[in-house]
Amino acid sequence: MRSAVCPGSFDPVTNGHVDVFTRASEMADKVTIAVLVNRTKQSLFTLDERVELLQASVGHLSNVSVDVFEGLLVDWCRAQGVKHVIKGLRAVSDFDYELQMAQLNFRLAEVETAFVSTNPKYSFLSSSIVKEVARYGGDVSGLVPDAVRAALQKKFATPGGGA
Repeated sequence: MRSAVCPGSFDPVTNGHVDVFTRASEMADKVTIAVLVNRTKQSLFTLDERVELLQASVGHLSNVSVDVFEGLLVDWCRAQGVKHVIKGLRAVSDFDYELQMAQLNFRLAEVETAFVSTNPKYSFLSSSIVKEVARYGGDVSGLVPDAVRAALQKKFATPGGGA
């Protein structure tokens, strides 16, 4: 069985992410979305909320699951027996960083990385942009799964939400 991982913070998951997960699910027998625990970064959604939103967003993909990891991705890969990372790329600016990470991951643990170019309809989309639009009451329909849209509305309707 060929397994792969799609790592990231997913704060929040966007339709661009879901597109990459869908395409990854066609490339591997089993795909795990690995949510990074990053204690140095202030997230809008808690780790549990991000996991829940991801699960709601990929429930239709029978070979995709969600897990969390802290530390080095290659350590998680070793523990899970995963040798393939699948990453989405929106622009050349993404490629510089992701290429360095791919080469480092191979150097550390011979973990291969495959890059999937973004669907052009999502090339402008990022979690940061979605949060900014939602923060000011903009419509994020079509940019994120429905569960994420509802969670964003709730988060920003709360006084002090989205600090």
